Amino acid sequence: MANDHSDRLSWGDTVFLHLEREGMPLNVASVCTFEGEVTLQNCIDFVESKLPLLPRYMQRIMAAPFGMGLPTWEYDPEFQIRRHIREVKLHDGTIAELKELAGTLFSNVMDRRHPLWDMTLVRGLEGDRTGIIFRLHHCMADGIAGVGIMNVLLDANPSAPVSTKSKIKFRVPPPRDALSSLTTGFVDSYSDFVKRILSAMTDLLTMAERVSANGGSVDPKDFADLFPEITAFTERLKFNVLYKGPQKFACTGISLAEVKTIRRECGTSVNDVILALVTATVRHYCESHGERTKGRLFRMMVPVNLRGGESSAGLGNRISLVPVTVPLSISDPRKLLTAVHKRTEFLKRMHAAELVSLAGGLIGMLPTSVQGLAGPFASQLPVTPFNLVCTNVPGPQFPLYLLRHKMLDWYPYVPVGGEMAVNCAILSYNGSIYFGFSGDVHAVPDLHRMEALLQQSFRELQDAVGGGNRPKNKKKRHTKKETRTSPSTVKNEPAANAATGAVSSLPQEKHDAEKSHTAQEAELEPVVA
Repeated sequence: MANDHSDRLSWGDTVFLHLEREGMPLNVASVCTFEGEVTLQNCIDFVESKLPLLPRYMQRIMAAPFGMGLPTWEYDPEFQIRRHIREVKLHDGTIAELKELAGTLFSNVMDRRHPLWDMTLVRGLEGDRTGIIFRLHHCMADGIAGVGIMNVLLDANPSAPVSTKSKIKFRVPPPRDALSSLTTGFVDSYSDFVKRILSAMTDLLTMAERVSANGGSVDPKDFADLFPEITAFTERLKFNVLYKGPQKFACTGISLAEVKTIRRECGTSVNDVILALVTATVRHYCESHGERTKGRLFRMMVPVNLRGGESSAGLGNRISLVPVTVPLSISDPRKLLTAVHKRTEFLKRMHAAELVSLAGGLIGMLPTSVQGLAGPFASQLPVTPFNLVCTNVPGPQFPLYLLRHKMLDWYPYVPVGGEMAVNCAILSYNGSIYFGFSGDVHAVPDLHRMEALLQQSFRELQDAVGGGNRPKNKKKRHTKKETRTSPSTVKNEPAANAATGAVSSLPQEKHDAEKSHTAQEAELEPVVA
C-alpha cells in the first residue's frame, strides 16, 4: 500500500487521513515503561540525533491543490523537536494514572501543520520507572512499521554508546509553486491509477492460478459450514455503538512461553491462541452485562502483514484484513481454540487477505477529492462491518534500551471509531505478550474489566489444556537485579536512505540477533493468506 521511495502518500495511507475527524484520531501508539529516570533533555537530544535516519519525522503533509492528486510529504519549515517531545509528571505515580493519561492523549487529534508524531515522557512512575507514550499517525505507519521504527530509535545493547550531541542540520527545499504541484499531482495520480488497474489485473491472474493449483485444498464440508459465517451480517454487541469519545485505555500481559506451550499441545498457532483468548474475553464481558451469547457470531477484523520478506522498518501501511468469525457461545476453551484454528486455516486456503487487498485497491481508485469528502461521513455511519479490531504484531524477543534504560513493558494501542468502539492490539516483546484495549468511555465505561477477564480466559485455557499440572501464571516482575542479557557488541547507527526515510538495514549484530528469532516470530505473525 505504500511506496517509501516517493514524497507522495499512497492511496492506502491517504485513506487514514480522510477517515479521521476531530475527536476521533487515527493513530497507532504504545505505552512503554523503562527502568530508572529518563530526563527530558537527554531524551530530546537522543531522539534528535536519530532523526537523520527517519527524515519523514521532519516532514508534514501538504494537500494537493484543489484535491487533484494525492497529498505529499514536505519538510516542515518550522520544525521544532520540542513541539513533539513533552513531559508530564504523575501525581500519584500509579499504573492506573499512566493509563488514564494515555487515554486522554489517544483522544486528541494531532496538528496537521506539523509532522504527525509525538512522545510524552511520563515522570514520577512508581517503582523508579519512567513511562513513554509514543503516538504516530496511521498514515505514516501500521503496527509492523511502528515496531520497526522503535527498533531504530532504541538500542539492543545496554552498553551502546550514547550519542546525543549531534544537532539536525538540513536545508529545507523550497516549496513547489501551485502550478507545478497541480501538474505533477495530476500526472502522478493518473500514473498511480493506471498502476493500480494493472496491479489488480495481475492480482486476479495470480489468485486464479493459486486457486486452480490448490483447488482441492478446501474441504467442501468446511466451505458449506464456514462460508455462510463469513458472508453473514455482523450482529452488534454491547459496545458496537457509534463512537463519541473521549477514550479509555486498559492493558495487561501474559507469558509468551506459556502461550507456546498451549500452541504445541493443541497443534495450532500462537495467533490462534491469541484470537481465542480475545474471543473468550469478549464472551465473558458480554455475559457479565447480561447480553445473550448463544447462537451469536463474533467477527474480528484481523490485519495481515503483506510485506513478505521486506524489512519492517519501512514506513507506510502494507496490510490487508481478514474477517475471522467465531461462534461466541463456545464456552469450552479447548473447543474454542479448535474452532478458531479451523477458521483461520480456512481463510488461508481461501486467500481471504488477497481478496480484501484487491477490493481495497479497487476502492482506492476513487478520486482523492471524493475520498476526502466521503471519509468523515463514512466514519460516522451506523454500520458494523466487524465487532472488533484484533491486531497482533510480533516484536523483538530481546530487551531494548533507551539511553541505557531497559524497556520493561510495551503495551500497544490501536484506534477506535465508527461503531467499533472497542478494539484490541497485541504485541510480543522479550518473552511476554502485551494486550492493549482501547475504548470509547460511553460504550465501555468499565474497560478496565477486560484486563481481568483476559487473565481469567488465559487461566481457563491453561486448565483445559494442561489440567491441574500447569505452572501458575505469574507475570514476570521486573527488577534492577535482572541479569538477562541482550545481543552483544551492537552498533548504534543503522544505515538509512536519507531521501526517503526508509531504513535500509539494521546494524549487523542487531540484525543477526533478530534473525536468530525468525522461527519464534513466525509463530507470532497475524493470519497470513
